[in-house]
Amino acid sequence: MTQQPVNTDMIHIKAFSQGSPLPYTVLDATHNNAAYPNQKLEIRGGGYGSDAAAHPANANQFYVLTDRGPNADFEGYAGKGKQFLVPNYVPCIGLFELQADGQITKIKDIALKDRHGKPISGLPNPKALGGTHEVPYSVNGQPMTMNPNLPFDEVTNPIKTDINGLDPEGLAALTNGSFWISDEYGPHLVHYNAEGVEIARINPFPHDERNNVIINGKQVLLPTEFTKRRANRGMEALTITPDQTTLVAIMESSMDNPDESGRVSSLTRIVTIDLNSGQIAQYLYRLDKAQHVTSGIVALSNYEFYLIEHDRKFPLQDQAAQKLIYKIDISQATDIETILNSQNSKQDENIGLTINSQTLEQMIAENEKNWQVLKEMDIKPVKKTLVVDVLATLDYPHDKLEGLWLRQDGSLGLLNDDDFAMTDTEITNSKSTIEQKYLDKEKTIEDANRLYIVMPTE
Repeated sequence: MTQQPVNTDMIHIKAFSQGSPLPYTVLDATHNNAAYPNQKLEIRGGGYGSDAAAHPANANQFYVLTDRGPNADFEGYAGKGKQFLVPNYVPCIGLFELQADGQITKIKDIALKDRHGKPISGLPNPKALGGTHEVPYSVNGQPMTMNPNLPFDEVTNPIKTDINGLDPEGLAALTNGSFWISDEYGPHLVHYNAEGVEIARINPFPHDERNNVIINGKQVLLPTEFTKRRANRGMEALTITPDQTTLVAIMESSMDNPDESGRVSSLTRIVTIDLNSGQIAQYLYRLDKAQHVTSGIVALSNYEFYLIEHDRKFPLQDQAAQKLIYKIDISQATDIETILNSQNSKQDENIGLTINSQTLEQMIAENEKNWQVLKEMDIKPVKKTLVVDVLATLDYPHDKLEGLWLRQDGSLGLLNDDDFAMTDTEITNSKSTIEQKYLDKEKTIEDANRLYIVMPTE
């Protein structure tokens, strides 16, 4: 039986200065807090900020997603990478319930597992299946290797990878109880059953035998150019249309397509996958600024969506910070998969559509005015309309706005990513300097997962 949603006005009456906190446990408290060396750092679980999705049958419950686990930038003798501070962490989906008094209770966690039911990790993928030369380091600063009892050697004892490792970022909760999750490294789209066991996968790697989505006798793959995603800037947001037929995902920012020359671009890509026909479409999204990122999407219909765009700045530290929610419409946008080869345009099997021998990312990075060139070629980006200026509407102090919960009354639940309440500030002498994550320059207000409720203007 579908429950009536909690009254939004009641939540506004009980408005807190920093939203409604999600409960958490302490995963680790053994490290010193670099901001206050006499205090211990609390690594909190927590960390549910990657995305949010409505429970299909319970109006007051919502799912949230963690990312790969607590980690810090680190550079050791094996190169640049990440230090995994809770090495046995398993990414998971959390189920929470919003109470009438504005409090949030945790119902359960669903740990993510591979096809054989073994818990996955957040470790890097092998190079051929989404790896980005990222080196994983242990808590003591040593490279994590295939044989932990032997020293690192590129030939005899190489860096440890996990073929099933994910950095989950996008979440779609289906009416049958299963989930699709997108990751920002491969990128991968993975289908999990209600118990969190992998049942299907779609990525851009045709030789990956886990790509088991076959429709009309054809293997469904992401377009090859999606392998050009920037590390840690891949498939950030995911949703499914209300009729449960089409996955819709968006890349966080411009890709390194064909290389870093495409990186500083205001162009990013939306991909749709029809799960009945296998048809794939691509649409262009124009960021307000090249430095912005997208971080959440939820479907209103087969063509309209709410989308988060923001700048990752802390509002208490930078008055120019922006956190925006747009309503977008893809119905009049150009599916660039359908553009035919011509004198000026070519569909390249490795880098996608090119115009005058440049990728779309390259031409926009070279000159923002080249959006007009695309327009003259009748290549239209998706239409976008601002429906919530978050910082003008809420007292929102966080840097990352990533979770988007569309509620039955039309309001939106917004969830921040608190990074397990920790951050790295610098790397000195091959040691990461980790501290509690603070919202203000004075380092007095700690970040935490919090839920906000807002009503779009349209």
